[in-house]
Amino acid sequence: MASRVSVLGAGSWGTALALHLGRLGHRVTLWGRSAAVVESLGAADEAADQAGGDVPRQLAVTTDLEAACREAEVLVVACPSHAVRELGGRIQVWVPGRCLVVATAKGIERGTHLLMTAILEEVLVGTGAKVGVLSGPSFAKEVALGMPTAVTAAAAEQATAEGVQAIFNGPTFRVYTSTDVVGVQIGGAAKNVVALAAGVSDGMGFGSNTRAALITRGLAEVTRLAVAVGANPQTLAGLSGMGDLVLTCTGDLSRNRQVGLRLGRGESLSSIVASMHEVAEGVHNTRSVASMAAAAGVEMPIAQQMYLVVEEGKDPKSAVVDLMTRRLRSELDDPE
Repeated sequence: MASRVSVLGAGSWGTALALHLGRLGHRVTLWGRSAAVVESLGAADEAADQAGGDVPRQLAVTTDLEAACREAEVLVVACPSHAVRELGGRIQVWVPGRCLVVATAKGIERGTHLLMTAILEEVLVGTGAKVGVLSGPSFAKEVALGMPTAVTAAAAEQATAEGVQAIFNGPTFRVYTSTDVVGVQIGGAAKNVVALAAGVSDGMGFGSNTRAALITRGLAEVTRLAVAVGANPQTLAGLSGMGDLVLTCTGDLSRNRQVGLRLGRGESLSSIVASMHEVAEGVHNTRSVASMAAAAGVEMPIAQQMYLVVEEGKDPKSAVVDLMTRRLRSELDDPE
């Protein structure tokens, strides 16, 4: 059944989701802050490139945030994680009652340690909106091109998760459900920090052995953090945990891995960020992941070293040495 869906955020991910939803027959409005970006999408040039020439007739674009929100049955919040609170506050007065709001950013808020669904629930209180999240191994370009993809829709209530599933599921986009909103979102946020480390390793010329170790031990770290704050450990073995981690640590389309590659080759973070057109969430989340782990009393050595590299300018080579010379322990024992 077709719905009126507004996607808030006209970056590569928001555009890819808008294209996908339009192909499913939903009436889609894509909102963007930049008039230039919206104009290019409206002319179909940029969207056609992303979609391989297939631009749904149901896709409209706008810079009018109020208009995008007022008539929507589903609002997809596709801005970067650090902008979710501000955007949620702006739309609060226009969110229709009983609207389904879907978070798609992968992050943890600095200072509060709140996940994206918690932020939206906080700023949209009183609207009657139902909040869920969509996460999993999904590069925007491949979704836009209609390549087979599988992700997870999560919400505190199973019915809400199934609502997200019903909106997004399609022939090339399989959606599973979960009520573990914590595990799904911790997996999506913390894996970006591990992907930075995998990129650093590759950039320094290390091989498959090193990358496999980082992915495996990175998953152990992410799982420890998630379980400490209430997640089901099985979630981290699924699409939004291991699946997203493997994709982001190995795929050439991963912005986080690309940042790590350039750090490993000796570029400064400031020059890397200045040259990027879109956000690498791991850069914004190294501090929040490390802070959340410290508050929970969880040891995350890879994340901690990436925090020191990104936030304090530590030499990546020194970070590798410090990781490899840590106190020896059993693989299966929980760290003290």
